[in-house]
Amino acid sequence: MSKDYLSFYINGQWVKPISGSTLDVINPATETAFTQISLGSAADVDAAANAARAAFESWSQTSVEERLAILDKILAGIKARSEDLAQAISQEMGAPISFARTAQVGTGLAHFATARQILASYEFEEARGTTQIIKEPIGVCGMITPWNWPLNQLTCKVAPALATGCTMVLKPSEVAPISAMILAEIIHEAGVPAGVFNLVNGDGPSVGAAISAHPEVDMVSFTGSTRAGREVSKAAADTIKRVCLELGGKSANIILDSADLATAIKGGVMGCFGNCGQSCNAPTRMLVPQSRMAEAIEIARAVAAKAMPGNPSDESSRIGPVVNQAQFDKIQGLIQAGIDEGATLVIGGTGKPEGLETGYFVKPTVFANVTNDMTIAREEIFGPVLSIIGYKDDEEAVRIANDTVYGLSGYVSGEPDHARAIARRMRTGMVHMNGAGPDFAAPFGGYKQSGNGREWGVEGFHDYLEIKAVMGYNA
Repeated sequence: MSKDYLSFYINGQWVKPISGSTLDVINPATETAFTQISLGSAADVDAAANAARAAFESWSQTSVEERLAILDKILAGIKARSEDLAQAISQEMGAPISFARTAQVGTGLAHFATARQILASYEFEEARGTTQIIKEPIGVCGMITPWNWPLNQLTCKVAPALATGCTMVLKPSEVAPISAMILAEIIHEAGVPAGVFNLVNGDGPSVGAAISAHPEVDMVSFTGSTRAGREVSKAAADTIKRVCLELGGKSANIILDSADLATAIKGGVMGCFGNCGQSCNAPTRMLVPQSRMAEAIEIARAVAAKAMPGNPSDESSRIGPVVNQAQFDKIQGLIQAGIDEGATLVIGGTGKPEGLETGYFVKPTVFANVTNDMTIAREEIFGPVLSIIGYKDDEEAVRIANDTVYGLSGYVSGEPDHARAIARRMRTGMVHMNGAGPDFAAPFGGYKQSGNGREWGVEGFHDYLEIKAVMGYNA
């Protein structure tokens, strides 16, 4: 790390903020600060955006080979500092250390590896008759990222932006900023030219809004809540910049009568509880045949009973705390709403798990006999809380699944042809069939209020490119 966490990375150097205050970074397992960062201002964003603009002229003209060499060095740097990154992520947002090493750091590596692979064979130009179609880097990119998958959500923006020849200004979440600062060090060590990558810490209303509105920023890529996504879009509107949003979700997990119920429910419960439920694409609404509700309840209860939270620094822990007091309080309120609105509390409930009085630990909670109009079926809880909803036939299952303002992900388990037919009817950007995991080469993003644009894979390049048609080029 740099000597402290109070500097920003602007124009190839660690620099002190122009103005502003400091913020404690809290370890959610201990409820105590483990370091501090500086909170930036619009003036810091201005310096970073101007540096990015100045660097764009030369970086946008680099060859594919030059950019591949840089990506290789960054990949090597992430591997060399993977333990530093894992420890930072575990401390800043509470991921169990084993999960931080495998999933949290692993996704960061995967996004750079995927971008490298795509860049190696990407066609930036094509002849269409006498016209040449040229894909060019869009320019200066503003990036605003959340705390729940801190490295994943940085790298799926930074990697394609670097690969396509863009320059950038990044604001990581002020809740979980340390892994981003380690990545900035890795990028510096890799020899990325000054001004290509810039990092300014701060909160949404000051730094995030300044990035979104800045006239030198050509596009803004935001991952976070749907509420904040609206603010980004409004701030960006005056300069007509491209806005790419990856927002909330309330993903349905349809378990068909033809599925192996025990396997599908176990996978669904653990999928919901993974990362302590703090994933936008978590399968938080489990739809089961109404005739098998009693069976589903008992399977879910048994699986959830084994999913006990523990200290994230313990190698055997699988579920850590939620990220902070505000999230803890929100989740408690929503669990209480589920009880008050008449859902069946299968396991869990309000309060902290026994023996974990310190830390923002939530009891893994399962509700059954939920109806889709209940608060716990409508709102994104962002904690380890599962709602089990009954359905009578395929038509009702699809209707319930699609009856949400969100459309990020979906899940379906059952006989393959049956599952394929249901997957096609789900109004979501992604569907996981029969327990299939993530695919880094596939596009990630959603329909409706889950956002616009796509990250990951070759589609992840598209948001960072402008298209130029040169007529008569091939005459």
